[in-house]
Amino acid sequence: MAVSEKVNVPVIRTEALTKKYGELTAVDHLNLTVQRGEVFGLLGPNGAGKTTTTLMLLGLTEPDEGKAMIHGLDCTRDSIRVKKTVGYLPDNVGFYSAMTGRENLRFTGRLNGLSGDELENRIDTLLKRVDMEEAADKKTGTYSRGMRQRLGIADVLMKDPQVVIMDEPTLGIDPEGIRELMWLIRDLAEQDGRTILLSSHQLHQVQRVCDRMGIFVHGKMIACGTLEELGTQIGHDGVSTLELSAYPDNIRLQDIIRGQNGVIDMERNSDLYIIHSSFDIRRSLAKELSDKGYTIMHLRQAGSDLDEIYRKYFEKAGEQNGAEKKLSDSESAL
Repeated sequence: MAVSEKVNVPVIRTEALTKKYGELTAVDHLNLTVQRGEVFGLLGPNGAGKTTTTLMLLGLTEPDEGKAMIHGLDCTRDSIRVKKTVGYLPDNVGFYSAMTGRENLRFTGRLNGLSGDELENRIDTLLKRVDMEEAADKKTGTYSRGMRQRLGIADVLMKDPQVVIMDEPTLGIDPEGIRELMWLIRDLAEQDGRTILLSSHQLHQVQRVCDRMGIFVHGKMIACGTLEELGTQIGHDGVSTLELSAYPDNIRLQDIIRGQNGVIDMERNSDLYIIHSSFDIRRSLAKELSDKGYTIMHLRQAGSDLDEIYRKYFEKAGEQNGAEKKLSDSESAL
């Protein structure tokens, strides 16, 4: 696939996509658009609806309501055509353990109509790209999980898909393996222009690799956007929280903090000052401290990390579900 710049071309789209299993609504009226060349993360705990969404996009299960489309093709009615443009990497890639990595790729290539020099050249290129050249002629039964995942990406790329869907790709991989896999995922989007849909509950990995994220709770996507957008959306309670450490730490420092316009209150937590304000005061506070000879050791807006943002959304969703349950119980009693 040729190198391509990211453009606003919708590739994956769902409209009110819904799937129920008895009384359980696994996916609840999901509306989602993923652009060409974007790495999009479906983020949520196990059972949130991520895998069910993936299965509907792959045409492996039918929705009860709504629809899923890839490149304008209905994932249910045009599932064969969709599969020709989509590659899927499951959370635990399976290979023929008695065959080498190269032999497994050759088998996949032949299933996709490749042969001769074209097949062998593609195998060599992909093995190099996923850094599996040295292990290519070893049996896959001897591979670590990280090695299987990297070979899995090569396997997915054998048919040169425009869209790659990955289910928990970093699960059970060591830190170095995760770093290599994250780099490879970004490269697939940035250099190839492929669209990546990544399902995970590993917050740190999602934060590092994804352009945008959708947070799933109880089958619903309760928030969607970039990390900055998610932080802004959940922070609309009118209070900004700042962590600060500066030298020298004295009474005058505390007076400067309290004297900042917008500061509501301040508390001490170990060696940090926790400052609550009605708006972001980082720039004005940093300037005043610098002008008055203080050295800032730590300055961080709380809630800017994905784990904090996710926790807040999860708590908010829990509160909403609790309120809905109380309302339902009240109506039932009438």
